[in-house]
Amino acid sequence: MSKSTDWFPNAREDVIRLAKTWVEQFEAHGAAWGIPAAEIADFKAATAALDALFQRHKDNETRTPVGTQELNDAFRAQENRTRELYRLYIRDRRSDAERVALDLNPMDHHRTPTGAPTAQVTGETFLRGRHELGIRMVYLTGGPEDRANKGYRIYYRVLEHGQSAPASPEELVKSFFTKRKKDYVPFNYEDSGKTVWMAIQVENDGKKGPWGPLFSAVIP
Repeated sequence: MSKSTDWFPNAREDVIRLAKTWVEQFEAHGAAWGIPAAEIADFKAATAALDALFQRHKDNETRTPVGTQELNDAFRAQENRTRELYRLYIRDRRSDAERVALDLNPMDHHRTPTGAPTAQVTGETFLRGRHELGIRMVYLTGGPEDRANKGYRIYYRVLEHGQSAPASPEELVKSFFTKRKKDYVPFNYEDSGKTVWMAIQVENDGKKGPWGPLFSAVIP
């Protein structure tokens, strides 16, 4: 699933927690916020279905190639659904108290300008679960206390067996953004045993710092 430069959670448990919070708030206030009852019902049903599927997957009931792909697709669909509701009914319309109730940060009414990031970051990988690699941000220069270092764009590429390692970070074809200093990357079932190459750039509102070095890991 996508991990981009905004409010949407990175961890799957947090995606479900956010969705359940929204269901509660929509049922209590959705009519006043102009959210159609049918959309609230659809979001509630989709959230319940996703939660049930995720729990079955955690209990090894759907840990097959087809089941893993189904779960990945379900989380992508939930992200798209949540973002669309945010765009239509939440963004720029809720008070700070309402945003907090929706498990969102209050609007930043007095943004402090920050410059372009200059820190260089690499990553340390660790095992998190089947077909998942944890990644920990490691500063080579600079530090997280610098306000310009708001988040991290993680670029990666899974190599097919026999493919050559990338010569530069520009050859990495996928990316996601996270504000976490420790996050994870989910992979497809069929990627197990393959090598993934990664590189990281510090990112701040579209402004990017220097590339960190390429590093690799074997997908569990």
